[in-house]
Amino acid sequence: MSGLKQFRRDAVRIAVQDNVAVALADLHAGDEVVVDGETSVLATSVSVKHKFALRDFSPGDKIFMYGVLVAEATSTIRKGESLTTTNTRHKSASFHEKSGSVSWDAPDISPWTGRTFQGYQRQDGQVGTRNYWLVVPLVFCENRNILALREAFQKELGISPPQPYRRHVADLLKLYREGRREEIKAYEFSEALASAPPTTIFPNLDGVRFLTHDLGCGGTRDDARTLCGLLAGYIHHPNVAGVTVLSLGCQHAQIPLLQEELARRDPRSTKPVLVFEQQKSNLESAMLSEAIRETVLGLIEADRLTRTPAPLSALTIGLKCGGSDGFSGITANPAIGRVSDLVAALGGKSILAEFPELCGVEQNLIDRCTERAAAEKFASLMRTYAARAEAVGSGFDMNPSPGNIRDGLLTDAMKSAGAGRKGGTSPVRGVLDYPEYATAPGLNLLCTPGNDVEAVTAQVGAGANVVLFTTGLGTPTGNPIAPVVKISTNTELAHRMHDIIDIDTGSIISGDTTIEQMGDSIMEQVIQIASGEVRTKAEQRTQEDFIPWKRGVSL
Repeated sequence: MSGLKQFRRDAVRIAVQDNVAVALADLHAGDEVVVDGETSVLATSVSVKHKFALRDFSPGDKIFMYGVLVAEATSTIRKGESLTTTNTRHKSASFHEKSGSVSWDAPDISPWTGRTFQGYQRQDGQVGTRNYWLVVPLVFCENRNILALREAFQKELGISPPQPYRRHVADLLKLYREGRREEIKAYEFSEALASAPPTTIFPNLDGVRFLTHDLGCGGTRDDARTLCGLLAGYIHHPNVAGVTVLSLGCQHAQIPLLQEELARRDPRSTKPVLVFEQQKSNLESAMLSEAIRETVLGLIEADRLTRTPAPLSALTIGLKCGGSDGFSGITANPAIGRVSDLVAALGGKSILAEFPELCGVEQNLIDRCTERAAAEKFASLMRTYAARAEAVGSGFDMNPSPGNIRDGLLTDAMKSAGAGRKGGTSPVRGVLDYPEYATAPGLNLLCTPGNDVEAVTAQVGAGANVVLFTTGLGTPTGNPIAPVVKISTNTELAHRMHDIIDIDTGSIISGDTTIEQMGDSIMEQVIQIASGEVRTKAEQRTQEDFIPWKRGVSL
């Protein structure tokens, strides 16, 4: 994508090998559209973000986008005809072992050399972009107690999330009580977007985060270890100062298992981990009383830490897309791919996940691995994941959602080719199986589903201290401990859903901005967000999604 500086207003061929083009506006049958100097007369109307043929296709012919195989024709397709789910089907290239050495034309990082962000320095050398205390259950049986603690701490610390909809209900009930029923139908509610107020008691603490989940027992022993690994990743995370853990006692996810997973990530045990087991306590109230007392003492210590300058190499960027559309692969995704390359060149880390959405670009990623063992691990994880999906009557080809398809992503390979752009062009330094933690500087591949919340939950559990999340259709996904930056692929979405969108990359389509310029702009905003100068819309809306992946078939 790096050679493509500006787009024409009507349509674009993304790579020279492509035999289809993307409509940048609604086009009509009979329109003459010029793509790379060649004129096509449209045989059918083509909706914005959808694709049309640049040559005639016969059944079985291969269709290429982004320079890779993304589909095959199932019927005759005329030059200038729109691609649909009835005349195409999923088709992706096979992949093989790594071949050749890795070379990379790294971007110019001189504008960022020596730059810093204001972060929280941890004893283990990591740097946080936020400073949270965490309260987690080892098993779902403790969720009720977690919620009881959440209510108590949020109210007494004065950090309860905004409740604008309570006012909405109150206004309508007031109208009803006053007998003004007709006015209820005409009532319009206006929500003012406001962050939860910061605590004045602990000014250096961004808050206390309370996680709940439905795991910890009743599953396999592997499920328990995976959960403990994920929770250990959150505890070890640089945005976390310490943790309060509630355990029932008899569940599969035992305290020693959590401690073992923590030791893998933090052998020196540099953070306070307060563990309370209900079955060892006489009364539930006694356990919670002790947990509250010890947690308050922990908050006092956590508040002693202040932001100090940290190198940009301390950034770990999660790369995610959700609610993708036909513009994702040509605007927002390559723009954050540019950010990923900048961070890699600066010595930081980035994490590309969503393995079902890397279908068809495996060979490119395999050949970019710096180590043969990493390439083999990635290939093995992809094959195993695909086989599990097929074993239950599914497959990667079923990944695109109805919304994806409506907005031009007709096949999984087509979607994946655009999704892979989030990883930029840098070498792959690490390959992680869920829920492993990222330690290698540069680009890391993390095995997760495409599911928005499961993937972001996993990326943060692997150490991402900022997540860049692109969307063409709109999604409110956030995370309890890491800022999630929502980036729209098109300006219409940015205007329509401005309450959840942080950055608009639609100017790439209009030709007013290049991918490189947009990536550089996002990089500057990442520094501001990492420094705590800017709060993302997901943070302002207290969007704190947390869903562990139970290692089943989730696309």
